[in-house]
Formats: sequence, C-alpha cells, structure tokens
Amino acid sequence: MKIHAINLYEVMGHRDVPEMPAGDRQAQMLDVYLEFNARGQARGSAGGRREVRAIYVEVLSDEGIRGLFGPIEEEQAYIIAHFLRPLLLGRDPLAGEALYDQMIRLNRHGRSGLFMTGVSAVDCALWDLRGKAWGQPVYRLLGGPTRSTVPAYASMLGYSVEPDAAAVTALEFKRQGFTAQKWFFRHGPASGETGKERNVALVRALREALGPYYTLMVDAYMGWDVAYAIEMVQALEPYHLTWLEEPIAPERVGGFVKIKATTHMPLATGEHVYTRWQVKELLAAGAIDVVQTDPDWTGGITELVKICALSSAFGTPVVAHGHSLLAALHVAGSQPPDVVPMVEYLIQHQASKQYFHTPFYQPEGGEIKLPELPGLGLVLDESRVEKKTPLPF
Repeated sequence: MKIHAINLYEVMGHRDVPEMPAGDRQAQMLDVYLEFNARGQARGSAGGRREVRAIYVEVLSDEGIRGLFGPIEEEQAYIIAHFLRPLLLGRDPLAGEALYDQMIRLNRHGRSGLFMTGVSAVDCALWDLRGKAWGQPVYRLLGGPTRSTVPAYASMLGYSVEPDAAAVTALEFKRQGFTAQKWFFRHGPASGETGKERNVALVRALREALGPYYTLMVDAYMGWDVAYAIEMVQALEPYHLTWLEEPIAPERVGGFVKIKATTHMPLATGEHVYTRWQVKELLAAGAIDVVQTDPDWTGGITELVKICALSSAFGTPVVAHGHSLLAALHVAGSQPPDVVPMVEYLIQHQASKQYFHTPFYQPEGGEIKLPELPGLGLVLDESRVEKKTPLPF
C-alpha cells in the first residue's frame, strides 16, 4: 500500500445556532497591555441560521482507503501542503513510526509550534487510514479498549463568569450528569486588585453551588505572571481545586516550580507543549501535576501515546486538551484509567466542530462511549455539506 494523494479541502454549510446569553472570554497573555485587556468583555448570540466552514486533510492510498482528520486550521493545511505532502507521497501509510519520525526530523524548526500542528493533523489522518485498513477502531490498534466509556469533564469556555450566573450554569451541567467542570478566569495582572477579587468570587460561588467534593478545575490560559499566580493560589487554597491550568506559559518551567513551591494546589499545563521532550522538562523539574498535551497539536496520536508512557513513569496523569475530541478519546480508550482518567469536552464549541460529522459524539451522564466505527469514527455527513472546495495549495 502506498500514499497516492494528500487532499486538503474546505466544506461549507449552514447550521441553526441556538440563542446564547452574553459570556466572557478567558484571560490571555496580551492582557498585560491595557488596550488588549479591554477587548472582548462579553459576547452572546441571538441565534439563527449561520454559515459554518471547516477544513479537512484526507490521506488517500493507492488501494482506495481514505484517512480523514479535521477540522484543522489553515496554517496546518499550509504546512501539510508545502512541507509534509512531498515527503509522504508514495510512502507506506502503515509504517507509522517511520513516517512520524521523518516528519519531525524534516524541518530544522519543526519540533514545536505551528509545524508540529501540521504533523499532528497528518498523523491523526494516517491513524484513521490504518484503522480502516484493518477494520478496527484506532483504540484497538493501540491496545485497547481499557473501558467502554471515558469520563468527560464539562469545559465551560464562553459562559459568563459573573458569580451568580456561573453558579446557575454550573448546577445545570451537574444535573446533566457531568461529575467535573473547568471554568476560565477572565482577569489577570492588568485588572488589579478588583480582578483578583472577581476571580476569587467566581471560584467561591462555584464551590458553594457544586458542593465541597465536586471536581472543579480553573484555567488562566497563560494570562498571569509568577507573582500574580502565587497570590492567586494562596487566595484559592480554601476551595480545594482539582487543578489550576496554565497560570503562565508552559516553557517557563522555573516559574511553575516557584508557583508550585507555594501551594498544595495541583498545577496543569500542556495544551501549548509539543512532543515528549518538552513534557519531560516539566516532569523532571517536578513542575506540574497534570499533563494536558493535545493530539491535534503536540504530534498526533503517535506522540500522545509516547507522552502517556512517559507521564505514567512519573505518576502524572494525562488529560488531553480538548480542541477536538476523537483523537484524544481513542488514546484515552487505549490507556489505563489512572494514566488517562478523563477527557475534555468543550460545551460551547463541540456543536460547531462536529457539525459536519456523523455520528455526533457527546457525553451521556458525564461519560462518552468509545467509537465503534473503524478508524477514528469520523465520517462526513454529506447532507450537511453544501459546498466542497479544494484548498489552493
């Protein structure tokens, strides 16, 4: 079997968007500049018919087997077209370790950042092809299943972080069966003491609403600095959080070590970490308690499995970032529950990310069933595709 073509295309359709109340964005690194901190205070949607677009990568073998992955970003598609496609055409798509190793050796700047996101998308599409070639879900090729369902936590990006409104929303998702939630801080150093008070007020309201033992996480999305993070973790200690995510950028390993030395609160990062080597730096330094590498970005399914093995040697769980769902879900289904205890489910974003897909994967009672279709279980619903356009690469 050989790789005959690597296709990149955009699909377009329309979906009915439900009315959404005004919410809040998360804190961001640029917020240290006041002109950026003032942007995006609140957003909402009146609902109605909206255009939806999504980009996919398709790996086609000379035997007609197609591996599919997406949605991906245009930057990933560019890297695939200009760097990875010339390397992969004519190669054996089943030789996954060889192809992956050669992709990450291809470019002198290619083991981090945007280049790795392109590698990740191709790697996931190749795993989809392999699963279809052997007629098995990917988690079976990886040694699973270790369970029939995987717990999913409700990731609450986009909801209002006004304490009373957040408490009402949190209770609603607890009633739906979610046994864990993650909320996103809006405020960082540029918001001053008032922002700190609002951050603490959010957590206080959530803890009072959800109860003392409910699994509750918070995310600062690299929007803080070390001094601010140390003040915040001390203020948040009484609320028994399951983890604090990305208080600072993940490459600032020494900063994580300083924060960790001041608190019993578990620290997490990994969404913006690439490959097992960067993960090892964090683990060896004792800087974090949870690894959150995303298979869409860190190097694909191939690399995430290696990260799971590495992290298990340090006794550190992996809870992959949930930019999309299927790749992380297959890896979770192949790993022991203590290595990958749960996956992330972005409540407000999965409807659009999976709009063109069938079946639609979502939690029931806080658990997601493992796919039964061969490969990733990602199938385009052609009835929703109004237009399909090859990308001009």
